Amino acid sequence: MLPLAIAGCDQLGIESASAVAAKKDADGRAIGAACRHAGRAIEDCFGMNKKADKAAVFAGWKEMNDYMRENNIEVVAPQGAATAVAKDAAPEDAKDDAPAADAGHKKHS
Repeated sequence: MLPLAIAGCDQLGIESASAVAAKKDADGRAIGAACRHAGRAIEDCFGMNKKADKAAVFAGWKEMNDYMRENNIEVVAPQGAATAVAKDAAPEDAKDDAPAADAGHKKHS
């Protein structure tokens, strides 16, 4: 009777410990591979994905690195939140440069 009760756990959505571990490993490897494909350093990847298993992230990053080298695949620039932060910083730099640029182009009367 006990085996029948345990077999029903899968139908209830209760995952076994090995299934959860396999899922975390796969997620970590996918995160690492995506970071490497985007040209991010492994340290940045760890910092952006603090809950991910570091060993799995590194394994995915390394696998993608090897794959990209073997197949001459170029890095794809990320277009997510990290670039949004960079875009917010850019207008301030542009404002600082604008008066200097205008100073050289003054009209002489």
